[in-house]
Amino acid sequence: MEQSRIDWPSFMLAAAVLVLTSIPIFVYPAESSAFLENLYTYISQKFGVLYLLAGVAAIGFLLWLAFSRFGNLRLGDDDDRPEFGELSWVGMLFCAGVGAGLLVWCGVEWAFYYDAPPYGVEPRSAEAAEWASTYGLFHWGFTAWAIYCLPAVAIAYPYYSRKLGVLRFSVCCHWFLKGKEHGPTARAIDLLFMIAMLGGAASSLGFSSPMIAETLAWLFNVEADDKLEIIVVIICIVLFAGSVWMGLKKGIKRLSDINVALAFGLLLFILLAGPTVFILKTSLNSLGVMAQNFVRMNFWTDPFTESSFVENWTVFYWAWWIAFAPYVGLFVTRISRGRTIRQMITGMLIWGSLGSWLFYMVIGNYGLFLEMSDAVDVTGIVSSQGGNSALVAMLEQLPMAGLVIGVFSVIAIIFAATTYDSASYTLASSATLHLKVGNDPERWHRVFWAFALGVMPIALMLLNSNLRPFQVILLVVSLPILFVGIAMCVALVKTLRADLPE
Repeated sequence: MEQSRIDWPSFMLAAAVLVLTSIPIFVYPAESSAFLENLYTYISQKFGVLYLLAGVAAIGFLLWLAFSRFGNLRLGDDDDRPEFGELSWVGMLFCAGVGAGLLVWCGVEWAFYYDAPPYGVEPRSAEAAEWASTYGLFHWGFTAWAIYCLPAVAIAYPYYSRKLGVLRFSVCCHWFLKGKEHGPTARAIDLLFMIAMLGGAASSLGFSSPMIAETLAWLFNVEADDKLEIIVVIICIVLFAGSVWMGLKKGIKRLSDINVALAFGLLLFILLAGPTVFILKTSLNSLGVMAQNFVRMNFWTDPFTESSFVENWTVFYWAWWIAFAPYVGLFVTRISRGRTIRQMITGMLIWGSLGSWLFYMVIGNYGLFLEMSDAVDVTGIVSSQGGNSALVAMLEQLPMAGLVIGVFSVIAIIFAATTYDSASYTLASSATLHLKVGNDPERWHRVFWAFALGVMPIALMLLNSNLRPFQVILLVVSLPILFVGIAMCVALVKTLRADLPE
């Protein structure tokens, strides 16, 4: 049996990029913060339209692919059947794709839209509330999961159909590599992925750690300062290092199964203990508003005002999904052997979107009810203290608040763990020369990347600023992946047509 070996050039280059980008942030925090702010403005304004087009193109391409003659092609041999059951498969792809970032935004994202709504709507009006409860569903819905799904299909099909001995992002361009999976072009593509993964994971951990720290501070009556946030990062790293050491089935699968049960149990409790009728009516209305305006929301560029809504929100989210898409694609590839292309596409788009929507519909609309009934000044707390404090203030209003916030913090920690042990797994896969179907990267290699993923978020936290540095990192690291996506689609179509000629 061929021994899995470390691809030392890829390993060292990715590690060097991590160190060289983190050091200036540690040494020159003020200058780094100003530079990142200017960089975000430049990229979002100059390339924002490309991100919107990428989202539209991903949806269109996947719908064509799923319902074409290629949709029945199986990932693997014709007699292969899914390695994981539907529930476990959905749980793993959901936890890998959303992580604790979903918990950060689902409860308070509406507050930003309520105070500064899109389309020139009057702030804090009934129409603003309607858009506020809808836009989160759009940002975490079909377009997001289409961006995730595209590289999953582009990697999974050639990996299983061509029996490749390497599981890397460059597999998506297999048609153009002509057997040179370890050549300079392939390594350049994989290096782009590893950089995007390090930056994307750093940003997501940076979003979620302060939120987890806020809940723990409330539970243990301590101050939610920078030290506590760094301690939370370390706890998450140790947890997902242990999970990734145990492997895919014993570690990641078990954590995902447990967390999905906990998370949806919490949602059911909030739905029943909170304003049930308001949540149900608002959720149904939001789905209708999104369905009616889905095309408009995907194409809206806000050309006639200076609101920056698209740049600050939609472009930011699309950049987040693009930065994470190669990693999600690699991980979903690993767990999807035996499924058809159509099953992978419909499963990711439908189940991924539904899972995300449930959090926004229940927790988000619960927060909107508290605001509109004057029970909690959620928008005021968001403005003065931040979204994490507002989230805790919302949860405090529920029965058995201590238990609810405790469960919420556990779910957030496990979400972070399941996301980053999956990230560690895919980073290790990308820096491994040979990885046959069903095999895993070496344990020490997976654990190394688990700890490496904590370097950048700690550096960015020391800037002592808002979420902007994390948003900038996502935008920067996603830009090269945006262009690889074009080659990915062409390569996939050529491979499919070669294997199933008309």
